[in-house]
Amino acid sequence: MRKQWLVKTRSVRPATKYGGKDVVDIPRERLDQYRNLKRDFKEEKYINLNPIQRGGILTLEAREALLEFGDGYSTCDWCPPKEARLDAIKRPPIAQFMRDLAEFLNMDVARVVTRCREAQFIVFATLGEPGDYVVVDSLAHYSTYIAAELARMKIKEVPHTGYPEFKLDLNAYADKIEEVRRDTGKLPAAVLLTHVDYLYGNLNDAAAVGKICKKYGVPFILNAAYTAGVMPVDGKKLGADIIVSSGHKSWAASAPTGILAIKEEFAEKVLARSKTVGDWSKRKFGLKEYALLGCTVMGAPLMSLMASFPHVVERVKRWGEEVENARYLVEQLERIEGTRQMGTKPKQHTLIHMESDGLYKASQTHKRRGFFLYDELKRRGIVGIQPGLTKHFKLNSYGLPREKVELVANAFLDIAREQGLNVS
Repeated sequence: MRKQWLVKTRSVRPATKYGGKDVVDIPRERLDQYRNLKRDFKEEKYINLNPIQRGGILTLEAREALLEFGDGYSTCDWCPPKEARLDAIKRPPIAQFMRDLAEFLNMDVARVVTRCREAQFIVFATLGEPGDYVVVDSLAHYSTYIAAELARMKIKEVPHTGYPEFKLDLNAYADKIEEVRRDTGKLPAAVLLTHVDYLYGNLNDAAAVGKICKKYGVPFILNAAYTAGVMPVDGKKLGADIIVSSGHKSWAASAPTGILAIKEEFAEKVLARSKTVGDWSKRKFGLKEYALLGCTVMGAPLMSLMASFPHVVERVKRWGEEVENARYLVEQLERIEGTRQMGTKPKQHTLIHMESDGLYKASQTHKRRGFFLYDELKRRGIVGIQPGLTKHFKLNSYGLPREKVELVANAFLDIAREQGLNVS
């Protein structure tokens, strides 16, 4: 008699017989919570300043595409049997979108994967071997480190200047490349620069790193998770060999979507076809790009990315206005006693990191302590600041019209005054 495996939780009732099979019976009251899911902070109700969400707010067209293509393999109705690959589908126009995506970033080949971190892993795993080094900036996202670790690669970091600018020493990329060569006898497998870091929102001069990489003949990966899709990014002008980005962070797309754009000379290696053959069946899958595990985003998230693409192409042209709004917001927040912007100045990106001794001082005597700022902002229809933070907090003004940016600024100033802080 075969063993019966049950979910180990006190509230799950014993398995019952149904159709000759053992079925775990989940209590109805627990199932009911999944039937009518609602989001707390809808865009039409709140101003959401969450740094990872501003560039991912869907267009109306993307919302409609989610409904149209919500079924699992809804994009696969017209998958051509002789090519049998996502990037070959013409209805809906996925094949054309991949070409347009590459052109928009001024690269040669593009694919859509599930996340920016997956794109990084794919590149690390295909360009290097276990034990190889990849040189990264010391403000890279944690997922860069984990992607390298999963690819069994080692990390060499480029330092930054520390408080308060946290500016990367881009010339040190050459030093680190030399250091790897001296220690291992060979060049690093790749170099990665985070175009805009997630901690301070510093925009880095990618072209300077591109020139260094070209001099050494090392592949240059640009992590454009916070830039491509919200501001102009020209891969070849910046000297990037590979661009990785995040659709749900910066391309007005639903999660999970990631961008992988490649220059022709690296495409054959990164997008290599499968060579495996079954030892008994002799089955083989020579059309499949094995690092992508064949196909990647097969449904609604990809369609939301495509549906928002015309909007994205237009909105990057207004980047100057977005930066001006961010600078205005910083200027207003710095009127609050003991409050200053972290990172390089003036701002060149809409991701803002503020330090406020004043708001922190107010939190020490408030009955809600560090949660008072979150509470007061929410009461004014503003969310996205992490609950519990007053000393250091991040926000993003991207996509907000000027009147809403002013509303946010005034809300902070009003809260500061209510707490007895000086406002210049």
